[in-house]
Amino acid sequence: MKKLFLTTAAAVTFALPALACDLEVHDAYARTSTAMSQSGAAFMHVMNSSATECRIIGARSDVAQRVELHTHLEDENGVMRMVELEDGITVPAQSMHALERGGDHVMFLGLNQRLSHGDEILVTLVLENGDELVVPTTVDLERTTEHDSGGGQTHTHGHGHN
Repeated sequence: MKKLFLTTAAAVTFALPALACDLEVHDAYARTSTAMSQSGAAFMHVMNSSATECRIIGARSDVAQRVELHTHLEDENGVMRMVELEDGITVPAQSMHALERGGDHVMFLGLNQRLSHGDEILVTLVLENGDELVVPTTVDLERTTEHDSGGGQTHTHGHGHN
């Protein structure tokens, strides 16, 4: 019985590294629609080099009272509306998921400060496995949607660990 327990414990120990998420974030930026906005959003490209999918289940930042994961969905009348992604965002194994304008993004609700062009803020992505990834994010109020193609610089990379 003791041998079975040790064999099982060893198998579980070796399986744990496969559950780790290895995420890189490229081209992270934030913006507001106007200088007086009470809300804003962050966009980025999340690369997953892990062998398993990773799920982002939340986000935090000191710049807002509430930070949520959102997307845009078309309703039955053809109107696009923003909704919270309560189940989070899945980043497939060996793949990339874009958080971009008109799609999935990090939403700042009740801004605690004005987001000025060129400021750097921190956004923490919370992963389903308990890891967290702190993402330095530049406020870019001049960017247009044609720049959302993922070709920008890497702002942070590494393992999403506590």
